[in-house]
Amino acid sequence: MLTTAIFPARYVQGDGALDHLGEELQRLGRKAFALLDPYAQAHLLTRIEAACAEMTLQSEGFAGECSDEEVARVVALAGKGGAEVIVGVGGGKTLDAAKAVAHEMGLPVVIVPTIASTDAPCSALSVIYTPEGEVKRYLLLPRNPDVVLVDSGVIAQAPTRFLVAGMGDALATWFEAEDCRIKRGTNMTGRLGPMTAYALAQLCYDTLLEYGVLARTACDAQVVTPALERIIEANTLLSGLGFESGGLAAAHAIHNGLTLLPETHAFWHGEKVAIGTLAMLMLTDRPAATIDEVFTFCRAVGLPTRLADIGLAEVTDEALLAAATRACAEGETIHNEPFEVTPAKVLAALKAADAEGRRRAREH
Repeated sequence: MLTTAIFPARYVQGDGALDHLGEELQRLGRKAFALLDPYAQAHLLTRIEAACAEMTLQSEGFAGECSDEEVARVVALAGKGGAEVIVGVGGGKTLDAAKAVAHEMGLPVVIVPTIASTDAPCSALSVIYTPEGEVKRYLLLPRNPDVVLVDSGVIAQAPTRFLVAGMGDALATWFEAEDCRIKRGTNMTGRLGPMTAYALAQLCYDTLLEYGVLARTACDAQVVTPALERIIEANTLLSGLGFESGGLAAAHAIHNGLTLLPETHAFWHGEKVAIGTLAMLMLTDRPAATIDEVFTFCRAVGLPTRLADIGLAEVTDEALLAAATRACAEGETIHNEPFEVTPAKVLAALKAADAEGRRRAREH
């Protein structure tokens, strides 16, 4: 039996970490090309330029979707500038685009998330979308980022909704990894995960339950506390390692199906994954105590528990069935579940999770 785990080469986290970006970059090259999302362009560029004063830095704004078209545009610009290392600064789609650009150019990549909203930063994966925002495919990369640099002070200044969405993404990690372990389903390398991956996935879940509410409170106050540091690490590193080396299953497949519905496009990846996780609990017949624990956690930190919470208050069964069918497409990670899954079962799970979420909302 061959097992495989994959990790970023270097992970740096702490308040003020951004000021050490140049030091990290110089290990990899002297000419950097930075892809910045709008927030990073407006608020962090001066700090980035100061941190990189001893090297050549070219920067460009991200157009908004991690699409094949956007990747090609940025590759052309970075190539003209003679880039030796690519830097992505921003949210998940910006970071995925930077990783895809570095892959196309055969260059190292440094990832600098400005929000802790997904587990994208550490992974050897870019999710490629259409220009309209629908998931198109997973681009599996030959290696993980060379550096992931997370400035906790920057994360604390972002709207709390981003941190909460990251908890929604991380919430799926242990459940999906555990089902992959039971099924002996493969992880993102195409092989079985080692015990390390499953242990990290469990630690991710435990950290969320213990520190999630305290971290949200700190982020509301825009301050860095030990609880916030732990949740940033859970959202970014533990969730990334857990999903990538443990494996994905139903929750992320259901998310992908939900992206077919335009009403969900205004909501964050982790918010839709949270709904996918709640549906997964129904689909996989988890114990009632576990279902109660997860619904209680979601309500406590402010994650969606009803379809209405992701724009689907008026969704029809026909539309939900289309999403469920997409979730069950050939090659989707839902087939890592340890039993047969059908679109009808996914539809039932989505409706059951929504009904439970509405019941709890009425009680409160």
